[in-house]
Amino acid sequence: MSKNKLKYFNVRKIVDLRDMVKQTTELNPGCSAFTLKDSNGNFTSITYEKFLESLDVFGTALLDLGLKNTKIAVMSENRYEWCLTYLAVVNGVGVIVPLDKELPINEMASLLSRSEASAIITSASYIDIFIKIKKDLPDLKYIISMDSIDEGKKDEILLMSDLMEKGQNLVESGNREYIDAEINPEEMSMLIFTSGTTDKSKGVMLSHKNICHDIMGVSQLLTADNRDSILSILPLHHTYECTAGFLTMVYLGVSIGFCEGLRHISKNLQEYKPSIIMSVPLILESVYNRIEKKARKENKYLKFRFGLFIASLLAKLGFKDIQRKLFNEVHENLGGNLRLIISGASALNPKISKAFRAMGFNLLQGYGLTECSPIVTVNRLEEYKDGSVGLPLAGVEVKIQNPGKDKIGEILVRGDNVMLGYYKNEEATREVLKDGWLYTGDYGRIDRDGFLYVTGRKKNVIVTKNGKNIYPEDIELYLNQSPYILESLVYGVSDPEDGETKVCAQIVPNSETIEEELGRLPSEEELHKIILAEVKKVNKKLSSYKRIRHFDIRKEEFEKTTTKKIKRYVELLSVNISNLTNKLKIK
Repeated sequence: MSKNKLKYFNVRKIVDLRDMVKQTTELNPGCSAFTLKDSNGNFTSITYEKFLESLDVFGTALLDLGLKNTKIAVMSENRYEWCLTYLAVVNGVGVIVPLDKELPINEMASLLSRSEASAIITSASYIDIFIKIKKDLPDLKYIISMDSIDEGKKDEILLMSDLMEKGQNLVESGNREYIDAEINPEEMSMLIFTSGTTDKSKGVMLSHKNICHDIMGVSQLLTADNRDSILSILPLHHTYECTAGFLTMVYLGVSIGFCEGLRHISKNLQEYKPSIIMSVPLILESVYNRIEKKARKENKYLKFRFGLFIASLLAKLGFKDIQRKLFNEVHENLGGNLRLIISGASALNPKISKAFRAMGFNLLQGYGLTECSPIVTVNRLEEYKDGSVGLPLAGVEVKIQNPGKDKIGEILVRGDNVMLGYYKNEEATREVLKDGWLYTGDYGRIDRDGFLYVTGRKKNVIVTKNGKNIYPEDIELYLNQSPYILESLVYGVSDPEDGETKVCAQIVPNSETIEEELGRLPSEEELHKIILAEVKKVNKKLSSYKRIRHFDIRKEEFEKTTTKKIKRYVELLSVNISNLTNKLKIK
C-alpha cells in the first residue's frame, strides 16, 4: 500500500482554539454543542452560539478577578462546566492546569504548588479538600465552585454562577478585554501533568499550535458533523479524551454528552444513543467479554464465532450491511447509533478489534502520548492492521532510533504537535527533545507499509545477560487472552545461580469465569493448577528466554491510572524479589 493513496478528508485551518470555536459557531450556530442531563433525568441542549457567549462571559469575569496570565487549575467530574472552564481560560485568560480528581490530597496540593496555580475551579464534591489545603498554597488566591454550596462556606468560595452574572454585566456594558485578547499560538497555554505510570509526573507544556495541529490531523481521518453525538466516558483531564473527545468534537460540530461514571455506561449509552465514543482497551475488552459470556451461557458460542467469521468475510466482499443485521442485539445494547469507536491509551488485543469490526463498528486504534498533544499515529477506516497502532497523522514524522535485528528501537516523533518541554525541568526536557525530535521512551518497529507497532516502554524492557530484549507488554498480551486471567504484570528477576534474568509474572485470575465453570469457589490448589496450565500454554508460544519461570497469584486488581493503565512502578515496588530467586521453576 502506498502512503500517497491514503484517503484524507478536507479540513478547515484553525490558528488557535478561539478561532476554532468561532468558526464552528458560524457553521453551526443553532446546533447542539452539549447535551446535558439534570438530576431529574431531563435532557437539555446548549447550542454552539450559547457556548461561545458563555465563554466570553466567563473569561471576562476571570480577567476581572485579576487572573490575566496566571495558571488556573480545573478539577471535576466530566461535565459541561469543565469544558467551559478549559476553553474560557486558554482563549484569553492564561494557562489551564487540568487535574486528576482521583489523586490523593497530598498530590493535588503538590501539583497546585508546582504549577503555581492562582485559582482552582472545581465541583462541590471537592470544595472541602481545597479549603483544607489552601492555607499551605500561597499562590492559590481563589477557589471557584461550579455548583451552589452551603452558606457557611461562601466567605471562602466564589460561585461560577455569580461570576457568570458579573461577566454578563461587564460584557453588556462594553467590556471587550477578554473578547479582544491576543492569543499567541506558540506560547504555553496548557500545563498537563502526566499520569506517572513509570515515574514521578512531569508538567507537559502545550500550546494552541500543538493542539490545533493534532485536531486537524485527526479530523482528516474521520467524517463527523452536527448530526453526530459523542458520549464522553474517559476523564477529561487526560489529553487523549480532552483533544480527541472534546476539542476535536467541537471542531467538527458534534454534540457532547457526559457519562455519569463507568458503572453507568450501559444506561448512558441507552439514554444518549451516541454515534461516537472514545475508549480504552479495558472498556472494550469488558464489553466483548460480556458478549462472549452471554453467548456461552445461551449455548450459542460456536454460532457467535461463526457469525464473526462470516460477517468479516462478507464485509471484505462489500456486503457490510449484513454485519449490523447479524449483530443487531449488540448494536442495540450500545445505544443503537454507535458507528465509530476510537481506542487509545494502551494496546488493544487484535482479537477484540477484529471482533468489533466484524460486528459492524468502525474502530480506529491509535498511539500517542501527552507530550504529542497527544495523538501521533492512527489506523484509518479503510487502511488498518490489527496489532498495529496505524500510520502517522499528516504533518507528523515517526522514525525508529537504532533499530536492532528485530527492527525494534526507540520511537522518535517530530511535528507541530510535539510539546514545548517540561515545566521548570530543563534537564528532563533535554533528555527527550533532541535536534527537533521527541524521544518517546517507547519501543516499536515500523513495517514496510509505514504502520507502527509499539512493543513496550523503554523503562520496562527486560534485558537478558546475552543482551536480548524482552518486552513484558507482549507477554502480558498473551496471558490476558486467557479467559481465566483478568490481568497480569510481567517483570524480570536475576537468578543468583547463573546470573541470568528470568521472566516472572503477577497474575490476577478471572474469578467470575473460573467460578462459573466449576460451579463453586476453587480451592487455592485448583486455582494454581488452572493458572499454571494457562502459563504453560503461553510459554509454548514464546522463545525459551522469554518464557515465564515463576508467577504469583494476587486477589486484588493492580493500581491503575484513570485511563486504566497499570502503575507498574508502584506495583513492582511491592514485589519481594528475594523470595523469588529460589522459585524460578516453570519449564
